[in-house]
Amino acid sequence: MTDFVSAEWVSSRGDGLRVVDVRDAWEYDGLGHLPGALNVPFDSFRADEHGAESDAGDGMLPDGGDWAQLLSEAGITPESDIVAYDDHHGVFAARFLVTAELFGHDPDRLHLLDGDFSSWQLERETTGETPTVEPTDYEVTRPDSTPLVGPDAVADAADDPDAVLVDTREDEEYDAGHIPGAVLLDWRDLVDNETRGLLPQDEALSVLEAAGIVPGKRVVLYCNTARRISHTYVVLRHLGFEQVDFYEGSLTEWEAQGRPLETN
Repeated sequence: MTDFVSAEWVSSRGDGLRVVDVRDAWEYDGLGHLPGALNVPFDSFRADEHGAESDAGDGMLPDGGDWAQLLSEAGITPESDIVAYDDHHGVFAARFLVTAELFGHDPDRLHLLDGDFSSWQLERETTGETPTVEPTDYEVTRPDSTPLVGPDAVADAADDPDAVLVDTREDEEYDAGHIPGAVLLDWRDLVDNETRGLLPQDEALSVLEAAGIVPGKRVVLYCNTARRISHTYVVLRHLGFEQVDFYEGSLTEWEAQGRPLETN
């Protein structure tokens, strides 16, 4: 499963790891990047508009062919170990990794840097050199099953005592309108502001428990456009949660279908 890895772990892996920087190109080029990192900007793997409505639709996922081309140009194969990072506590990098998982990359080969670029550069070297890679012929193989769920399953989860529906947006957004029955967990509540990485495990589990999110329950995640839930999804899987569902359509789809919202 996708996990968090330390800067030490990344540094020790050498050439056996594909490091992906999902920041904008001007940041990658102008501010420097991790040694060996390749730039795959967030906007390059983000659909321009919301996908078609379906039982468990693609939402903001890119076209499979476009995704395969991006990874091919980055020298990535289906057997590559990948670590991704950004400069926003990992939320954009997590989206890259979740996209890879949904398109069939082995989750055990997907890693999120614990901390971000700002954290890395405080203690470790960066570079302005762009590595030369040999392009590959990456092929997408959609898995037989994914964590994706559609709006009907989301609505059912709110009435299921064995499930918890989680809104990962900010308080103000939640108060203005959320899916009925959802609990609030701002994704940033699981981030340590000093390290810019994940809270220590005991603290993270306490934050989750306070919101009613415990390992024994099925967790169903949503936000606005599936970016923020990507980070929470990676956190929960890293912490050992086994049943984590991912509403890719999120509120963009929910509201487009005219479904009800609650306000506080």
